[in-house]
Formats: sequence, structure tokens, C-alpha cells
Amino acid sequence: MNLSMTSIRRPVLAIVMSIVLVLMGLVGASYLGVRQFPDVDPPQITVSTTYRGASADVVESQITEPLEEQINGIAGIKSLTSQSAYGRSTITVDFNLGEDLETAANDVRDRVELAKRNLPADVDPPQVSKANANSSPVIIMSVTSTKRSLEEVSDYAATQLKERLQTIAGVGEVRIWGERKPAMRITMMPDRLAAYGLSTSDIGAALQRENVELPTGRVEGMSTELTLRTQGRLRSVQEFEDVILRSDARTVVRLADVARIQIGAENDRTILKLNGLPMVALAASPQPGANQVEIAEEFRRRVESLRSQVPPDFTLEIRYDVSRQIRNAIFEVIETLLIAFGLVILIIFIFLRSWRATFIPVIAIPVSLVATFFVMWLMDYSINILTLLGIVLSTGLVVDDAIVVMENIYKRIEDGEHPRDAGDRGSTEIYFAIISTTITLTAVFIPIIFLQGLTGRLFREFGVVVATSIVVSAFVSLTLTPMM
Repeated sequence: MNLSMTSIRRPVLAIVMSIVLVLMGLVGASYLGVRQFPDVDPPQITVSTTYRGASADVVESQITEPLEEQINGIAGIKSLTSQSAYGRSTITVDFNLGEDLETAANDVRDRVELAKRNLPADVDPPQVSKANANSSPVIIMSVTSTKRSLEEVSDYAATQLKERLQTIAGVGEVRIWGERKPAMRITMMPDRLAAYGLSTSDIGAALQRENVELPTGRVEGMSTELTLRTQGRLRSVQEFEDVILRSDARTVVRLADVARIQIGAENDRTILKLNGLPMVALAASPQPGANQVEIAEEFRRRVESLRSQVPPDFTLEIRYDVSRQIRNAIFEVIETLLIAFGLVILIIFIFLRSWRATFIPVIAIPVSLVATFFVMWLMDYSINILTLLGIVLSTGLVVDDAIVVMENIYKRIEDGEHPRDAGDRGSTEIYFAIISTTITLTAVFIPIIFLQGLTGRLFREFGVVVATSIVVSAFVSLTLTPMM
């Protein structure tokens, strides 16, 4: 007794198996991420180092080159690029396709630790960050104000808006573009420094000496214990102006005598503008495998809620939303899928001239296609243009098995056989033909999985989707179709 005969004799079993396939597919589809294309970008690691006040040449010779010498020895590197600018070094390491991102990041961190002993003592520790295809923002929102300074807008965006948006499910990071962090800016007056015989090093040493908060211990009593704290940090313009640079019996030189102190932006060399109006922007980047469409929709809902809570002079506007492009592209593919499904049903009806016979592939096709989503979830794939194109192509392939089985059974019924006997004999007659056809079609698409490089990564999901739908189609054709 083969699978088809078992399904004919036990129709409930065949129905339950098909229902289980559909349920598994629906569960898998609910967990799938939505993106435009498969993740084909190579692992990328960025090493950023800040050396305040250093020129680009100094940064290159003392920061970038020592780090590059250590990082170059890591296995699996495809390319290494660096950029040395005023006060900052950035090294980007691209690894070969297939390299594990976590392993690559750990290797880079180990090499950076080895290179630290060759870096200047006053340089900030190098920061190692991971990047992949999901590092590009999904949605960007602008924040502007008609009354407040850019520093105030930046502070509000960082303390109020960012915290509300970065808790969205699937969001990996919310970055603030054009941010102006408040800072105390000290502008030297060279003529005054020369007159007092001072240098910038003297000012730096004085600030490090005065602007420090040290632990001071505690005071213990018989029944109480107090923790002491020294307010050593300079917080106001007046406190900075009163810093003593040099004193002797005749004069006291303060910072206000040789420099202008004012509260401003930590970095005023760049600015972000919209229609001539300064602004900041909040860009949300997704976590790996996250549903980008759902992230954008939830982002928009929260922005609508925030608009009623921000001060009246603030304006929040969505300036970029990649989910619209993804949604439009996917809708076009889904429309093509529905058209293909409709044409298949129409052609079957034209040749068989029976609504009852046409109804069988109407059921068999969705079962085969929906069950494919469960395998996509197991393989950690996503719903994208290529996987949907695979399903469109599978529509014509999965219906073949159902038509062959149904036509062979239907012919025997027309010859006068009892439907049950026709189902047994008709399905048994072509049982191994269906299996051999399935193996042949699967063998055409399975090799795509083993392709290397960018092409292999791009079309791997496509090949798996088509091969899976063909295998499931054969199972449905040998169980559900004969039973119906």
C-alpha cells in the first residue's frame, strides 16, 4: 500500500496532514522578516579612534598605520580601507562572504588590543563596531524648531525622542544626525598667551588639574555614616574663567585673561539643514532579520503620538522611508502571483471543462506554496523579491503534479470505473512517475545552493524556495489530490 492508497482509504489523515502543512507555513510566515533583497553584504567591521587636536598627518602616522599593521594579519579579510582626518581615524575592514560577523569582530578586537601599546598615551580608546546589510536606516525623521537653538533641539531629540523610538521591536539603533552636543568652548588669544609667556599645553595641564572629581571617602559616626563627594567639576563659564594658570607674588593669571569662554556645540564644523533651516534627524536601523516594514509602520505610529506631546515650536516630519519601496515592490510581485494563479485555474478549467476537477488544484497549489514559508523560517530567510519570485515560478511547477494525478484518475472515472477504484489505480500507475519528476526538477534548482560568491548568496533563497515547493507539491499530489 503506497501513500496515495493510504490517503484514499483514510481521507481524514490526508486532510489533517494538509492542514498541518498550512498551519506550519502560516506560523513560519508570521516570524519572517520583510526586506527588499536577501542579505548579501559581506561582514564589515569599523575601527574608529579619536585623537583630539591632532592633524591628519599625525593621525595617519601615529594611529592609523599601527592599527593597520596589526589588523592586516587577520585571516579572511577581503579589503581594508582607512581614512585619517583631523582628530579622527577610521578603518573599515571588509571580510569575505561567508565569514561569521561575531568571529570577525572578536579577531579585530584582539588585534586592536595588541596595537594599543603603540598608540599615544592621550588618545581615546579605539572603538570597534559591527556593520552589515541592516546598518542602513529604514526610516528617517527630521526635528526642527522655529524658536530654539540647534543645541537645544539636539538635547531634546537625544533625551526625549530617541528613548521613545529605540524601544520599537526590531530596531537595533537610533542615530542622531547633525547632533550638536553642548560643550564649553575655549578660544585662545595668541597675543595674550605670548604676553604672559604661556602655551596651550599650560592651559591643558591647568584644566586637567582643576576640572577633576576625585573620591574623598566617608565620615563615620556612632550611628551614622556619610559618603563625601567633592564637587570638582567645572560647570559654568565663570568657573572656567576663574581657573588659575599661573600665580606669583605680583600677578595671578586666570584663564579669562588669555581666552574667551562660552557655551557652544562640541562640533560646530558640520550642520544639517532642511530648506535653509537647521535641524537634526533621527535614523532608525533594524536588527538582523527584523521586519523592516513593521518597524517603519510602528515608527510612524509613535511619531504621530509624539507630535501631540512635543512643544508647539517643534516639527516632526518623516523624510525617508525605505519600507514604501519594499512594500511597492513586494505588492507588484504578489499581484503577479495572483495573476499567475488565476491563469493556471482558467487554463485547467478550459481543458477539463469541470469545476469539480478544477477545484482540486485550487486547493493543492496554496497548500504547497504556504508550506514553503515554514522551511524559509527554518533556514532564517526573509520575504523579499527573490523569494516571492521563486513562489511565482513555483506556481506553474507545483500544479503539474496535481494535474497529472488528477487527469489520470479523471480519465478512469470517465471510462466507467468507480471513483475510489479509479483513485487507487490511477495514482498507483503514476506514483513513481511523480517521484521521478520531483527529483528531476529539484536537481535543477538544488545546485544554486552551492554557488559561491555574491551570485550564490543572492539566489540561494530563490533556489531553496523553488525546490521546497516542488517537494511539498509532490507530497500533496500523492495524498490530498487522490483523496479529493
